[in-house]
Amino acid sequence: MRPPEWEQFYERILSDMGYSREEDEATVRILKAVTTGSDLVDPDDLRPMFSDGATVFGDAPCLEDDIRSRPPLGPLVASGSAVRRLLALGIRPDAVVTDLDGDIDAQLEASRSGAVTFIHAHGDNGELVRMHAGKFEGPVVLTTQSIPSTTVFNFGGFTDGDRAVCIARELGARSILLEGFDFEHPNPKEGSDPAVKLRKLAWAREIIASVGGVETLRPMLRAFRIQPWCFVL
Repeated sequence: MRPPEWEQFYERILSDMGYSREEDEATVRILKAVTTGSDLVDPDDLRPMFSDGATVFGDAPCLEDDIRSRPPLGPLVASGSAVRRLLALGIRPDAVVTDLDGDIDAQLEASRSGAVTFIHAHGDNGELVRMHAGKFEGPVVLTTQSIPSTTVFNFGGFTDGDRAVCIARELGARSILLEGFDFEHPNPKEGSDPAVKLRKLAWAREIIASVGGVETLRPMLRAFRIQPWCFVL
């Protein structure tokens, strides 16, 4: 998703969720500071990996059933919370998209195995960024939902799952298969308000719908609040 399209989503999300652009940008500064020794890669160098279709894995309860129903197509892109479950199935993701609130040990294991980790900074995860962002041994791409810079990129996306879809599309994936996505029945997460989670998933669903070329094994049940400018094909 190009910055002008994303900016209109972003402003609506800030208003709806009560988040702060300034806090998002403050965490970006932390992210840059703690990853000076990381293996930062240029996303353009990853385009050959995404030259065809991709599978994006979410962490909904249906993940294992979806994988059994439809074999995933590479490259395999995992939201951070899904990594442990994928590793348990013997599936090693090619890329992990994370704001660091999932199982960090599993994400670090995937990184050591060569997965590219897209580490995201936002206003609520500054402490997690300080604690964990510098630990990844594999290649890393830094991401923001605010203003990009030389080493920090904005592909669009709000939650790990829909951000992964935006990343795959922007890096060239022509079609994207979603597995483990359920916008109505998410996995409960310790310390997370279920009502807030559903609001986030409503935004995730709308963002994914705007991307185009996405196939999901689960219906997107609620009506979208799509505006004409949202569609990026």
